[in-house]
Amino acid sequence: MTLHAGPTSQTFISQRLRLNYVDWGNRDAPPLVLVHGGRDHARSWDWVAEDLCRDWHVTAFDHRGHGDSDWVSDGNYMANDMVYDLAQFIHQLDRGPVTIVSHSMGGNVALRYAGTFPDMVRKIVAIEGLGPSPARQAEQRETPYPERMAEWIGKKRAASGRIPRKYESIEAAFRRMIEENKFLTEDQARHLTLHGVNKNEDGTYSWKFDPHLNVWGVEDVADEFQHQTWAAITAPTLLLYGADSWASNPEGDGRLDHFNNAEVIEFENAGHWLHHDQFDRFMKTIREFL
Repeated sequence: MTLHAGPTSQTFISQRLRLNYVDWGNRDAPPLVLVHGGRDHARSWDWVAEDLCRDWHVTAFDHRGHGDSDWVSDGNYMANDMVYDLAQFIHQLDRGPVTIVSHSMGGNVALRYAGTFPDMVRKIVAIEGLGPSPARQAEQRETPYPERMAEWIGKKRAASGRIPRKYESIEAAFRRMIEENKFLTEDQARHLTLHGVNKNEDGTYSWKFDPHLNVWGVEDVADEFQHQTWAAITAPTLLLYGADSWASNPEGDGRLDHFNNAEVIEFENAGHWLHHDQFDRFMKTIREFL
């Protein structure tokens, strides 16, 4: 997968944060927004964007605390704040309804947006974007809430004094990317690393995302409200899962029942980043859907 001419980088403002986005041109075409996952960045979509921009006006933004976007001052990241960012981004594009392709945390955010503003979404693809499985949530909730709150406070306190991990060279960061993502090709891992790190003043390299993103709140939205939001989505919805991923398939755990117009497809020989792991099949699948 060789990339050619890349996108232009621009910014927009959301809740006083300056957030970065990339625009692949073809502005007279229908709008398509790519929404990346946690501790990732907009340029993770480059291969997907380069393919789709022939037929769509493709944009992808860096979530707050990610990529080239601002970090929040207090280190607290909430999914609903990111829903606001997505709503602001689409509002400022002044285009709609939009088509959305999203991954992981970005899928969680995009599905909430689609349920909140159903008239603004034409179709939506979410790669492993439903959050923790019912079984995982039940396991977490076996620990009393006060204990989980105390644990969260301890983790946040530790994170407040943590600096981003430093790598002596970009090659060291690249090796770390390969170690953590066994299905990536060398070219994929190198591209993701180049766009995912900053060079520090001392010549070392660190990942761009805020270290506070490793510590999320004790509880997010109540299950009942999450289910109501999924049920409010009117756009055709495609939920994709990797057979070798840690994520739970909603067709088997009951979460698919909360959608009115959704289909699930599982990819063999793919993990959580199935759009990288099985790129050709992924592109064929979403093109047929879109």
